[in-house]
Amino acid sequence: MKDYRALQACLQTLGYVASDDLSVALHLALQLQRPLLLEGAAGVGKTEVARVLSQARETQLIRLQCYEGLDAAQAIYEWNYQRQLLAIRAAAERGEDTKGIEERIFSRDYLLERPLLQAITQEVSPVLLIDEIDRADEEFEAFLLEMLAEYQITVPELGTIQAVSKPIVILTSNGTRDLSDALRRRCLFAYVDYPDRTTELAILKARCAGIEDRLAEQIVGFVQTLRKEDLEKVPGIAETLDFAAALMGLGIGDLTRDPAILQNTLTTLLKTQSDRAAIPTEVAQRIAGKAA
Repeated sequence: MKDYRALQACLQTLGYVASDDLSVALHLALQLQRPLLLEGAAGVGKTEVARVLSQARETQLIRLQCYEGLDAAQAIYEWNYQRQLLAIRAAAERGEDTKGIEERIFSRDYLLERPLLQAITQEVSPVLLIDEIDRADEEFEAFLLEMLAEYQITVPELGTIQAVSKPIVILTSNGTRDLSDALRRRCLFAYVDYPDRTTELAILKARCAGIEDRLAEQIVGFVQTLRKEDLEKVPGIAETLDFAAALMGLGIGDLTRDPAILQNTLTTLLKTQSDRAAIPTEVAQRIAGKAA
């Protein structure tokens, strides 16, 4: 795809409506073969970028979900200790020498590939999603630097493993902590914000086939106004789609028709008790009236 607009159009056919800024960032990441760091609030569609990109490129999606305490054994590789132990016992029974046993059990046959190593050993470049990197410890970022800079991983017993093909790397961050300068320097960067009204309406129509125009307009207006309220967890795009699916499933064509049903369907948008309490029926009706 020589032009970012072609990529943008391709993603839209798969149900992802990307802004010009995001489309350009993705295009440059593909052209320059550089990792792309997507930062933004939870629920704005950062993870979905990797999924639809893998579909657009017709390649495998490999996902590493980050969390506190994530280490190399879970993210990069570990040895298959059970197989190694069985091999040692079998070799000892056959009278093999110690050196021969060591060479065999510390070979690739006994190596368990975790997402990072798996990503650089594919014949066809996969999309590697390193999701919510800000949830991992700062120490874990150091494990990433070698791969993000050189697309290689060092296993002490085997040496350096070079990438068979360079993966397309997408990192996401919700901004819960500052990332290191070393990590940021290795990546291109794009900030993903909540979509504007026109974009969210396009997403809704692309993902909810058959939705009536009036209901779609009301839903987007309702959700975008709701995001301006003082909420603990602001509803994202996935919540908008769930809200639309719930209304369509109940046969609701007008948000102002039934206050009780509207209030009940807010369970798709509001995910904490404090947020539910902050939007009682009268507030929901006021917001629906503005969106009508």
